Amino acid sequence: MVKFSGMQRKFITNLGFLLFLNLLIKPFWIFGIDRTVQNVVGAEDFGFYFVIFNFSFLFNILFDFGITNFNNRNIAQNTQLLNKHFSSILILKLLLAIVYFFVTFISGVLWGFRGNELWLLALLGLNQFFISFIMYLRSNVSALLLFKTDSILSVLDRVLMIAICSVLLWGNVTESQFRIEWFVYAQTASYLLTGIVALLIVIRKASFRRLNWNWPFFMVIIKQSLPFAILVLLMTFYNRIDSVMLKGLLPKESGNLQAGIYAHAYRLLDALNNIAYLFSVLLLPLFARLIKTGENVEKLVKLSFTLLFVVSVIFSVTSYFFSYQLMDMMYDHYIAESSVVFGILIGCFVAISTTYVFGTLLTANGNLKHLNIVAAGGMLLNITLNVILIPRFGALGSAWTSLITQAIMAIIQVILAALFFRFTINYSFIFRLIFFFAGVIAINWLATFLTIHWAKSALLVLSVSIIWAGLLQLLNIRNLIRIFLSTDH
Repeated sequence: MVKFSGMQRKFITNLGFLLFLNLLIKPFWIFGIDRTVQNVVGAEDFGFYFVIFNFSFLFNILFDFGITNFNNRNIAQNTQLLNKHFSSILILKLLLAIVYFFVTFISGVLWGFRGNELWLLALLGLNQFFISFIMYLRSNVSALLLFKTDSILSVLDRVLMIAICSVLLWGNVTESQFRIEWFVYAQTASYLLTGIVALLIVIRKASFRRLNWNWPFFMVIIKQSLPFAILVLLMTFYNRIDSVMLKGLLPKESGNLQAGIYAHAYRLLDALNNIAYLFSVLLLPLFARLIKTGENVEKLVKLSFTLLFVVSVIFSVTSYFFSYQLMDMMYDHYIAESSVVFGILIGCFVAISTTYVFGTLLTANGNLKHLNIVAAGGMLLNITLNVILIPRFGALGSAWTSLITQAIMAIIQVILAALFFRFTINYSFIFRLIFFFAGVIAINWLATFLTIHWAKSALLVLSVSIIWAGLLQLLNIRNLIRIFLSTDH
């Protein structure tokens, strides 16, 4: 029987609770609310929103300047610093917010935004501030290894949005048709309330009494956080610039439409990425703690990567084979176009999941110079490919750009992690991963010959794929169940 270390046990048990909450809430948000909003307002209006939403994301790092990642790693290793840092970082984040709004608005005007576009940019910029503030507060909670509290905070904003949007969509509280601006207002209210709850929790844990204006401390934090800030900025550009470039490189109406089609395809990938992101939320403080104490990280890396690889391959391959049916289930318009883009874009899930393990490990180890060089290369590659492919292929060209960029970034980060941590090459493990990937493709191909409803076929594929992972000893279901049932946490 495989024995799990304390950190592996903590990772698995808290991951289970985190996934339970997110799988309870997020599907209703995606299929009940977000999908309905996209269908009600139409592809062009949602594409208009999607472009500005991603534009507001581009300079999001100016809100944070890498403080969240730095803080999570630093407090996890030095919990006694929470009170000292918290009272000063609150002021620093408010100062950075001023910088963000200035840069974002100037950039928006230069990009060509006017009127309603600037108003929506202001609202979405405010939402980005609340999101950044919540993420900083949650970084303190998770750094203290209070993962269950952090798990609840991770879904609170969505619960509130579901409640507000449900009333606006189906509550008959207005005779007007639902507008995209209402969707943004609902987000603003939800983020504000979640931020207040998170703030009260951290104030209590930090024994906070008053704000502390400390300019030398601000400079020290910015200097230490700068590598994190550069990394996040570069990664944000090659993750979020696609839809912005669709609007910029195509005529106005065509740009909004192609951005809307891309948004259709991106929605499920974004939802899956959010699940994978939960791994990194747990892994960063755990990796940081293990590295500080000089313990071996290889077992936790293998455990987390194997879980994510199995999940990402199953969902990516199955989504590719059932891409048309999934888009038809979710949307009313441009189904064929969206399904082709989705079939390519969903491949990014495997690559992104890989970076959430190995990129997080390198971040915890402080290898930010190397990560920044890699991310800069990724940004240049992404922009170059988009400039070449978008004018010819539209949203499909942008999807291929994302897949190529994410795959290269993932491979490089795996190589860097193996070099820095001197991981031994486990050929048996690598061959099992390859056989698993090939097997999932074969299972999906065979399922295309079934005459039952596609949803039943997809569920059958998922079940058989999990069994296949178990047969290859990539998943040990018995051990996972044993951990969840164990009282010795």
